Amino acid sequence: MTLHAQAQTLDDELGAERAHLDTSRAALRRMRERAEALFATGDTVAGDAYTAEQLGRHMARRVAELADDPTTPLFFGRLDFGGSADNRHSGAADPDDEVVGIYHVGRRHVTDEAGEPLVLDWRAPISRSFYRASARDPQGVAVRRRFGFSSGALTSFEDEHLDRGEELGTASRILTAEIERPRVGPMRDIVATIQPEQDELVRADLADSICVQGAPGTGKTAVGLHRAAYLLYLHRERLRRSGVLIVGPNRAFLSYIAAVLPALGEVEVAQATVEDLIARVPVRAVEDPAVATVKHDARMAEVLRRAVDAHIGTPTEPIMVSDGSFRWRIGLDPLHRVVEETRREGLPYATGRERVRARVVGLLQRQAEARRAESPGDPWLRRMGKAKPVTGFLDAVWPALTPEGLVHTLLGDPDALAVAAEGLLTADEQALLQGRRPDDDGASDEPAAGRRGVPATGTKLGRTPKATRWTAADAVLIDEAAGLLERPAGFGHVVVDEAQDLSPMQCRAIARRSEHGSITLLGDLAQGTAPWAARDWRESLAHLGKPDAVVVPLSIGFRVPAAVVAFANRLLPVLAVDVPPAQSLRHDGTLDVRTVEDLVAAAVAEVRAALAHDGSVGVIAADDTVDRLRAALHAAGVETATADEVETAARVTVVPATLVKGLEYDHVVVVEPAAIVAAEPRGLHRLYVVLTRAVSRLSVLHTAPLPDPLG
Repeated sequence: MTLHAQAQTLDDELGAERAHLDTSRAALRRMRERAEALFATGDTVAGDAYTAEQLGRHMARRVAELADDPTTPLFFGRLDFGGSADNRHSGAADPDDEVVGIYHVGRRHVTDEAGEPLVLDWRAPISRSFYRASARDPQGVAVRRRFGFSSGALTSFEDEHLDRGEELGTASRILTAEIERPRVGPMRDIVATIQPEQDELVRADLADSICVQGAPGTGKTAVGLHRAAYLLYLHRERLRRSGVLIVGPNRAFLSYIAAVLPALGEVEVAQATVEDLIARVPVRAVEDPAVATVKHDARMAEVLRRAVDAHIGTPTEPIMVSDGSFRWRIGLDPLHRVVEETRREGLPYATGRERVRARVVGLLQRQAEARRAESPGDPWLRRMGKAKPVTGFLDAVWPALTPEGLVHTLLGDPDALAVAAEGLLTADEQALLQGRRPDDDGASDEPAAGRRGVPATGTKLGRTPKATRWTAADAVLIDEAAGLLERPAGFGHVVVDEAQDLSPMQCRAIARRSEHGSITLLGDLAQGTAPWAARDWRESLAHLGKPDAVVVPLSIGFRVPAAVVAFANRLLPVLAVDVPPAQSLRHDGTLDVRTVEDLVAAAVAEVRAALAHDGSVGVIAADDTVDRLRAALHAAGVETATADEVETAARVTVVPATLVKGLEYDHVVVVEPAAIVAAEPRGLHRLYVVLTRAVSRLSVLHTAPLPDPLG
């Protein structure tokens, strides 16, 4: 075939693919219009108000799931299994079945008017071959085709003839361009670029809990989000009832990832920080780190459990209940049995209280039935449950508690804390919890605030829980107490990102919400910056209630350039964590480390230079420098955004070092690493996070000497 003929054939192929894209978009539009019509008329076809409401919710969800973004390709790949293209497969059969035909793989399932698939959902069983097939194991695929797009328009394609042993792998021009494509705004999905080792994690069974130790740029966040999307596809009704939860480190991070799942058609996934999950009280005070560290310690769970158990008393006298002309009496022995049997059942405290009430009423009911020869009705049972002798007995042996009240008492009553913490917390630790300064003779009554440089922060106990100025660490204790008193609602699957910074008590808060579900734990021990940061994933998994979860390392990166990774890896030996060094398959990025005279002026100049390239620009500095940098950029006419303003048109974001975890920018300007390190005890870990946010270019500006490992 001549070169001209080859070019003509390629042009014809490209034209045919563009026509298929147009047909698929038109079909998706018809599917959405049909869903909108059903939504509009749902109340006229439903038999009753409840059915109409349920149908309305379902159709509203369906309309949202069928939304089409014209700037995003509807399909990104094609599989040719050989055989006739007319013999199409639905994509829902057993993946081990023999498959023939040609299938386009995209972000959602699109069918023509006859119900035949035009685009297969990337999560369908057949689509797995797009990610897993290789020249060594073609899985029946003759040709794998990848498509290149620009602003939603199909511009190119490339083929791998797996049946001939041809495989491009990371040499794929289209795959590389998609991975390295500059971005501005929120995180995108990676369905077009999922690698085989990532796909294996994404498609893990719902029952499996997984921990991913992911080096920077390895796509661990994307793996977690796409696993959530995959599980919703495979177990839609089950997870729609129990729910899927994404837990992130802060609101900026959640804003950054918020668009990924909706782009994949999943619009009903809850997203929250740990602070959102445990927000039972308003946080109005800042904790001293030494006090917060004690409150986040796993021993506090046992302290609180003892504090709850201490409220369960022993019956001291029989109870007598008047019932019209009758008087019912319950002796001490039966009352003892009621309390002890309920205690042994290990129920949440509030459930146990109601169980004691029900059993006491049951003893009264038996006496009434024996005397009256008939069973009293529900009104009588309710009246007996509220009778003063019964409620008085309850208040004596199983008093009502609130989580806030329990913690308020524990922090304000040294004797109650001493009993609950005996053998668990030292006298000094107990003093810290109650805002008192430890001394040689034990705990002094003098407040810690204002002594020996301790800032006037921390819990400000009021006369009541409502009048108390609680801290974030108190909220963790209150949530633990709530878990002892009542059983919280759980989720079918929980994805936890940046999990290395979770304290044992925060892990327990998540565990209570995933007790009967599975988790995907994502993090990097080298990026732990909290005082209680994890050093071993096994400990975190034990606190999360998933001690048998498999830990999978991801060390090969596709986003952060090799030069940047090598520079950041110099810090690993001093971070005291056992993780494999990150590696990168990208060799196109740049690293520029410069000593400058004026940090602010140099940062403004560097941002101006960065804006000559495509993509986003992140300026990262110590928290107390951010306002000055933003003001200087504004004065220079450069529009900027904050970390949580992901929808803004501004290409430049100025971010405090403490909020940058999990975010990425094409060009990163790091201002004064020494100041970032000096700002907190685990400053070198924070700097490791900061240096690994660049996906194309990293500029490091400094006047002070660089930390020793980087020198």
